[in-house]
Amino acid sequence: AVIEFARNVLHLKDAHSTEMNANTSNAVIDLMEEQKKVTNKGGTMRLGAYPCTLKEGSRAREIYGGVSTISERHRHRYEFNDTYLSAFEDKGMIASGKNPESGLVEIVELPGHPFFIGVQYHPELKSTVENPHPLFVDFVRAAKEYAEEKNANKKPSLQGEMI
Repeated sequence: AVIEFARNVLHLKDAHSTEMNANTSNAVIDLMEEQKKVTNKGGTMRLGAYPCTLKEGSRAREIYGGVSTISERHRHRYEFNDTYLSAFEDKGMIASGKNPESGLVEIVELPGHPFFIGVQYHPELKSTVENPHPLFVDFVRAAKEYAEEKNANKKPSLQGEMI
């Protein structure tokens, strides 16, 4: 979501993640600063549960039932590059969740979109059949509403119509 937005809205045609293109001149997703010195990668990822403060009035906060702080599980070495944050926000994408200690962007969203939310963590690690993660529940809800709207606006086709 972040790379697509950077390329098509910010017009950074070579925007990428350094995980996939180490030579990009617009690394909107980059290796975490503390990972840049790590040569032996075994056991060095950002792992485990970390707190995330949700922005007041954001879709993320609404999805999580209005709470101000959540805890989510991580497994990564790359992060949203804060150098670009103001450019993203100027064009409408907001950082709706941040780690309160490090300031790392954990959630981005596009207000007003039916479901444009990107997260740094792994919601599938806290989801079960009996208790699905709130992000999955809201994604399915948004998809269902979209399908219902699309079907409601369809014009009925004529039986036996020839082309």
